[in-house]
Amino acid sequence: MKDIKAKNDKNLATYVQEKREAVRKFRFSLAGSRPRNVRQIRVDKKEVARALTEQTLRTKEAKSSSK
Repeated sequence: MKDIKAKNDKNLATYVQEKREAVRKFRFSLAGSRPRNVRQIRVDKKEVARALTEQTLRTKEAKSSSK
């Protein structure tokens, strides 16, 4: 969680994109074979949600401070 808050906006967007890609690759790899680490998809989804929440908080904070 601390590492997400420490990232700047550009790095946070890149992080979200990388995690979403990891979830997508894992989901499609399930179709062909037995999954090895099923918990990893859950962890990645939660990381995406945390990062998106942080992005939302930053945009709301920026809008309220600009008023």
